[in-house]
Amino acid sequence: MTLVLGLDPGTRHFGWGVVERRGPRFVHVAHGVIDTDAHDIIAARLVVIERALLEVLSAHGPTEASVEALFFAKDPQAASKLGHARGVALLVCARAGLAIHEYAPALVKRAVTGSGRADKHQVAQMVRVVLALSAPPPPDAADALAAAIVHLQRAPMLAAAASFRRT
Repeated sequence: MTLVLGLDPGTRHFGWGVVERRGPRFVHVAHGVIDTDAHDIIAARLVVIERALLEVLSAHGPTEASVEALFFAKDPQAASKLGHARGVALLVCARAGLAIHEYAPALVKRAVTGSGRADKHQVAQMVRVVLALSAPPPPDAADALAAAIVHLQRAPMLAAAASFRRT
């Protein structure tokens, strides 16, 4: 059983989703969004994110994490804050002993929708279809679930490549 925690880092809305592979199917386990108070200082928001992620890990016990890689935004301050949130996510996952995989946002979108330029609504709709959900998840949670899905799609290829390199 492969249980993957997908993460869509953000300091205001931090999406997470847990997806399991059962044979050829991807099965939704849980998802959510960690919302922080925009009026709090960044350090306080990072503490909220850390505590919530620890609760998610405790509740669901994933074995791997799939995190959206940092993209270069036009706003350097926004990119810096995003980097802080990603850092907390990477630290929490590393301390928990999870194997961590990073994927570019465009690759995540393309793997789920067929287009690297898909908007959040399109991603949410396709995640709903792939995971047989009754309704689309919130956008940040949908992005996190998509990150988990892309890793589960690629995991067999990564394992085969690692095996090939060892021989």
